[in-house]
Amino acid sequence: MNPIKIEKAGPDDMTRLQRIGRTTFAETFSAVNTEENMKTYLDDHFSTAALTAQVNNDASQFYFAVLDGEDIGYLKINTGRAQTEIKDAQSLEIERIYVLKAFHGRNVGQVLYEKALEIAKDADVDFVWLGVWEKNSRAMRFYSKNGFVPFDKHIFQLGSDEQTDIMMKKTV
Repeated sequence: MNPIKIEKAGPDDMTRLQRIGRTTFAETFSAVNTEENMKTYLDDHFSTAALTAQVNNDASQFYFAVLDGEDIGYLKINTGRAQTEIKDAQSLEIERIYVLKAFHGRNVGQVLYEKALEIAKDADVDFVWLGVWEKNSRAMRFYSKNGFVPFDKHIFQLGSDEQTDIMMKKTV
């Protein structure tokens, strides 16, 4: 396998970001959520307006994982006021690491995670945190393996369904 390249997303990458975001989220969660809730979430969170606002926020960054010219995953990180919960100046949130199902088990998530950790170290934050759905055992194992520990819970709204995320953090 050729090396995975990491490319920062910018304002001209909306189509790419929508495609990889919608596809990976749907692949990950469609089988365990209603079609209506999935549609509502995808329409709200991956609209051009929503993504444009996020990409143009200087406290958020998106990165693509690219293999042989194909987007196979992506990362979204937040700092400062862009963080979804904590909003601590000394923390960095990994809001999203998603990988196309066909590339699971091929180290793509690890490469994206390592990019987030590199950014956290460069920013000299104290800790990195994230929320992961309590029923997503694959992701929970991944983050635990990388040194994250649970510290709280919060509600993640998927359409009309309130789901519980386990909040996890790692000291940098």
